[in-house]
Amino acid sequence: MPKEPSAQSYRNLLDDATQILYDGSPTPRIDSEILLQEVTNRPLSWVFAYGETLATADHVRRFFDLVAQRQQGQPIAYLLGYKDFWTLRLKVNNHVLIPRSDTETLIETALQKLPEGALCHVLDLGTGSGAIALSIAKERPYAQVVATDYQRNALDVAKNNAAYNNVNNVTFQHSDWFSNVAVDDKFHLIASNPPYVEIGDPHLAQGDLRFEPDSALISGGDGLEDLAKVIQGAVNHLLPSAWLIVEHGYNQAKEVDQLLGCAGYINIELYNDINDLPRCTIGQYPANSTGIET
Repeated sequence: MPKEPSAQSYRNLLDDATQILYDGSPTPRIDSEILLQEVTNRPLSWVFAYGETLATADHVRRFFDLVAQRQQGQPIAYLLGYKDFWTLRLKVNNHVLIPRSDTETLIETALQKLPEGALCHVLDLGTGSGAIALSIAKERPYAQVVATDYQRNALDVAKNNAAYNNVNNVTFQHSDWFSNVAVDDKFHLIASNPPYVEIGDPHLAQGDLRFEPDSALISGGDGLEDLAKVIQGAVNHLLPSAWLIVEHGYNQAKEVDQLLGCAGYINIELYNDINDLPRCTIGQYPANSTGIET
């Protein structure tokens, strides 16, 4: 149990919280440090330098309230209300998937296909917090980016993140994949991090996934339902020689490659994430294609 507020130093707070979170978090000390920085609005260097300072009663109360929520499994990002991704700070809540470093592989790959200074048209399907659309738009200010999502609450989060990060070259549209994308709207690049977890996957009952929206995670019995919709639908919205890039599960690379090949894409290439796991695949729409019906 935590000591009385009058007896608590900031170092005591860290030690006590680490012990509380030991069995419920894979990173109890890091979690404790992050939450204490949030409560004190001080960098970790200050916490270390002035660790013996007695904490205020308000800091103790707020800190252990957050620790209790983390002990129950609430994701750190939801507790803080934001997640740092690429070069952005993105506000998040339980209406959107928490952006992960794995997805930065998709950003890096997309930027390789979008020359700096070039005028281009980009579509981000299932934007969620806006992580992909805003990151690309920030790096390519001459791009016109369209971000869609079926969940209106997610679109609200993405719009707020655009304003918060002062990104002005993104428009937002309510759409179930391509349902509200104009038939004649064509893009130089389409990117998507769709749901790709299969129903019943044991990971859904573990860690942060327990608190994230199922609609952003689960895609049919094999996890490929939404990937197939994106891959097949994109051929009608890509300019000749344009690119589609999708994120997928580490064990879905073969199936995604087959889906792309069957849909007529060429120059298909797989990219690994920061943990050297297969994470995203890119395919090019042939220059001589006219699109197929889906």
